[in-house]
Amino acid sequence: MKIIIIDDEVRARKSIADLLKLSSLDIDIVAEADGVKTGIEAIKKYKPDLILLDIDMPDGTGFDLLKAMDYINFKIIFITAYEEFAVKAFEFSAIDYILKPADPKKLLEAISKAQQIVEQENINLKLNALFANLDNVNPDSKKLVLKTAEKIYLISTRDIIRCESDMGYTQFFLADGKNVLVSKNLKDYEVLLDGLGFFRIHQSHLINLKYIDYYDKTEGGSVKMKDKSMLPLSRRKKESFLKLIEMM
Repeated sequence: MKIIIIDDEVRARKSIADLLKLSSLDIDIVAEADGVKTGIEAIKKYKPDLILLDIDMPDGTGFDLLKAMDYINFKIIFITAYEEFAVKAFEFSAIDYILKPADPKKLLEAISKAQQIVEQENINLKLNALFANLDNVNPDSKKLVLKTAEKIYLISTRDIIRCESDMGYTQFFLADGKNVLVSKNLKDYEVLLDGLGFFRIHQSHLINLKYIDYYDKTEGGSVKMKDKSMLPLSRRKKESFLKLIEMM
């Protein structure tokens, strides 16, 4: 795997390069660059399989570099000091990132994961989602990338009716009637969608509150959704759920 390291800090580039050279990974650092202009030149010259990309650089950002490329056919791992909002944007967009200062173990794991992905995923779709998420703070406009065995979906959080746990997988039920099954557990999405109008009413169910039809008090309580599903409300979630819907 041919790798280019793009970071304006000499010490950061050297630290990463030294770490990679000492690892057992089958990689070749073909170039280093210190900014957007030199990064673009290195990419065009060496045609890497993977770039390790800083975000803030003197002549622009890592995003500027990617937007300047006519075609992206390489994998990307961002190395960033960005705060929580931007980190969430990476997670929504299913793009790998490492927080500065780079943790050696996490960096090697990310590169190893990139090596194991044989096919070129639709990185352009993921980057479009990332740019949209960084530009827009409106929760209803968040773009979520969902990967299945056959396809990559780009959906808006406003179109998710509910998520259901399915033996370590998560089933998404969307407003257009589609179902999407992804190989991540429900807890991951509970954390990712926190603060965006979602609530986990049961061990197996995470719902978008705006799609609630009604709450049924009988037989311990259940929640009817706009897609006609009737979902159980766990006893330990009941009090906090009722407080939430009273505020709506």
